[in-house]
Amino acid sequence: MLPIVGVIKNLYLMQVRNNGISASDYAKLYPGEKRMLEKRGKRYFLTQQKRKRLKVVLTGGAFDVIHIGHVLALNEAAKLGNVLVVVVARDEFIRRKGRKPLHTQKYRAAMVGALKMVDLAVPGVKEMGKTLERVKPDIIAYGYDQKPALRPRGVRIARLKAHANPDSARTTKIIEKVGI
Repeated sequence: MLPIVGVIKNLYLMQVRNNGISASDYAKLYPGEKRMLEKRGKRYFLTQQKRKRLKVVLTGGAFDVIHIGHVLALNEAAKLGNVLVVVVARDEFIRRKGRKPLHTQKYRAAMVGALKMVDLAVPGVKEMGKTLERVKPDIIAYGYDQKPALRPRGVRIARLKAHANPDSARTTKIIEKVGI
């Protein structure tokens, strides 16, 4: 049996993954799990009291070629809380940075979500405020080379220090070496 924080974490991830827990999923929960939720509209969400038991960390990136720099940064971000949610950038974002994505956003999200330290990978959306509302992070972690684009009130901003050799841990450098 999971400790209480583990149960709360699972309910939280279900809630974020599906923008709330549906009535059919709610019906499948144990009575103790149901008591941790409240109904808002047609969906169920953790009560504020239960949500406060978690420290949710949000970070993001393109992750077009996952490399050691990503692994180090995600490990560091995961240590800041007990839930790590990673936003995977839209293809359009990568194009605006001056290159064509090698992999689709769906593919990149699946790869990031498979990493051990990541609890949930979500695709980025055009309006980042929607992701913030859905995730409600306690901490937003930015990589050493990222500019803090979002600074919501009441959310701690953390600067990740972890990085590897810039020649082996930058997607553009890797692409150049491979010759794509």
